[in-house]
Amino acid sequence: MNASAPATQQHLARDLTLYLLARFALVAVLAALLVLVGVPLLVALIVALVVGLPLGMLLFKGLNARVTAALAARNENRARKRAQLRAELRGERGPEDAEEPQGTEDSGDSGDSGDAAEPGAEEPGAPEPDAAESGKDTGKAAE
Repeated sequence: MNASAPATQQHLARDLTLYLLARFALVAVLAALLVLVGVPLLVALIVALVVGLPLGMLLFKGLNARVTAALAARNENRARKRAQLRAELRGERGPEDAEEPQGTEDSGDSGDSGDAAEPGAEEPGAPEPDAAESGKDTGKAAE
């Protein structure tokens, strides 16, 4: 779907622009008709906005559905990328890594041997070493 993402974005921009222009054109036409009937301009604009925007949702239902579908697809893609990024930041395997079978690992270990731990990192629950054991000077003279 990554190859179609730019195309979807282009269609979204085009459809959204068309939808907005169509709705505002409807408001302009309604305002112009009201002005021709003799309604003052400001009142005609307010009435055209109140009537035209909901009417535009009904008249341009197909364009509205395309924009809504494209926005939903875009939000789904963004949510998937955000979840993948959060998983990577937690150190978990990404969805593309999870697809490979478990038996194909060449290391042979289950991962809990402690070899993969970061240098200097301690196991959770392990007691902290005393200052004398770690070679740190506490500033007190030993008697």
